[in-house]
Amino acid sequence: MDCKKIGNLIYQLRKEKNMTQKQIADEMNISDKAISKWERGQGCPDVSLLPELAYILGTSVDEILSGEINLNESVGGNMNKLKFYVCPQCNNLMTATGDATISCCGKKIEPLNAKKSEDEHTLNVEPVEDELFITSKHDMKKEHYISFLAYVRGDRVIIVKQYPEWNLEFRLRKRGHGRLYFYCTNDGLFYQTI
Repeated sequence: MDCKKIGNLIYQLRKEKNMTQKQIADEMNISDKAISKWERGQGCPDVSLLPELAYILGTSVDEILSGEINLNESVGGNMNKLKFYVCPQCNNLMTATGDATISCCGKKIEPLNAKKSEDEHTLNVEPVEDELFITSKHDMKKEHYISFLAYVRGDRVIIVKQYPEWNLEFRLRKRGHGRLYFYCTNDGLFYQTI
């Protein structure tokens, strides 16, 4: 841990938030002298204070410990580059159109790798008037089911949440070519072009 780098980052983030050392210290129930000490590189925050400090400064504990914030290059928000993240503990679904550091339930989550759909992991897509009727014979038991479907094309994403013990059936308005992603709780993320 480089206390100088950490101190500089704390100072930068505090200034961006237009906060004084006293305001941060009051929120954390510590002395403003402690904040001053950290910002001058004379010491580092105690590990027990890092989550609260990160929350107040609007950053992550990892970024405070590294002493720097890594900015992503602008990707223009192209939905075709969408990445899906699913928390293994709570099944929370998150997406990002660029590189992101995502964590849930206290753990860092890596993006899912989509595989081309195959045999049992293929959705039935039938045109019905101006819509697509999408179904599947996939198991929908509590321990093994399709958790969500996402239709992705260059300018939009439509996410449909699925629940165990329900039939997988829904209608999607025809919107041109795109990819249909779906997440099986046991086997991972799949896609098929529609």
